Amino acid sequence: MSDVTRAEMAVVACAELFRGDGEILASPMGLIPSLGARLARMTFEPDLLLSDGEAFLVADGRVEGWQPFRKVLDTVVPHGKRHVVMGANQIDRHGNQNISAIGAHSRPAKQLLGMRGAPGNTVNHRTSYWVPRHSRRVFVDEVDTVCGVGFERARKAGVELFHDLHRVVTNLGVLALRPDGIRLLSVHPGVSVDDVVENTTFEIDTSDVTVTRLPTPEELHLLREVLDPESLRDKEVR
Repeated sequence: MSDVTRAEMAVVACAELFRGDGEILASPMGLIPSLGARLARMTFEPDLLLSDGEAFLVADGRVEGWQPFRKVLDTVVPHGKRHVVMGANQIDRHGNQNISAIGAHSRPAKQLLGMRGAPGNTVNHRTSYWVPRHSRRVFVDEVDTVCGVGFERARKAGVELFHDLHRVVTNLGVLALRPDGIRLLSVHPGVSVDDVVENTTFEIDTSDVTVTRLPTPEELHLLREVLDPESLRDKEVR
């Protein structure tokens, strides 16, 4: 297993995001989270629902059911029946996320995606994040624009019923989002706790850190031969 790449570790960590979710709609955004969701479905989480993003529920390329996105917005999104994995250009100590703009929103230094579905996702169902390059530019004291809603803002707005911030997977490790701060759960093999601390602006809880598990031989086979034979994952996480 010594030839396992950092990208493959990240895929397995993303797969673990969905452990225990059961029959819930997974909405992974981006290559690594999508590979993770599909890997989870093919191994330890067979009831996980995956969508093509438009109208169909799919499994390994086969259509399992019909669920048009308009119906998803009506029946799934508002009731905690979904687990979305979004990207994040910034995350702060309070769990707020930014994918809209860097700098003052009225005159940003860099314009990004915009709010998109981040506010609705974070107040309606479980939300995790994928960060391919863990750095102090991403993990900041305070985000420039709040897109994904953190714990304190959700409490003040009275939208805590389905507010469920879960994990952040990065190229360095896995962090847990909590109301009292962010905790480092694991570092990927070859990464030290100091590596994560040095690349995070704010203080994180490092009191109980493990090592991210390696993929099993079956998972490696599925990932390398079935899900991503062209190794596109290694272009996202070098």
